[in-house]
Amino acid sequence: MTAPKTILCADDSLTALTMHQMILKSHGYRVVTAQDGFEAVTKAGAERPDLILMDVVMPRMTGFEAVKQLRNDAATKGIPVIMVTTRAEPKVIETCFQAGCNDYVNKPVDGAVLLSKVRALVGV
Repeated sequence: MTAPKTILCADDSLTALTMHQMILKSHGYRVVTAQDGFEAVTKAGAERPDLILMDVVMPRMTGFEAVKQLRNDAATKGIPVIMVTTRAEPKVIETCFQAGCNDYVNKPVDGAVLLSKVRALVGV
């Protein structure tokens, strides 16, 4: 039996983290959490997750800044990132991809949409 895929969820909202954990754990994923961009970068380096769900607006370091740092580190540059945001304006989405994100999901998160995007990037 193979080890479950690890997903790092970075969000300053405990409610959002809890929702992500419930959705992902119920489908067999291992979940690690971070409450700001700085912690996300640190945990990504230590944990080497298979995927990162990254909020945009967080203290200490935004999601955009965190993704840019991840992309500049040889150890984490290949980890897929899905940006999770309340803002779906074209400029924000463009900024997500410019920062190095692989995809994005709007808040409030639809569990089926999130799982579809996760599976597309890391499999079941």
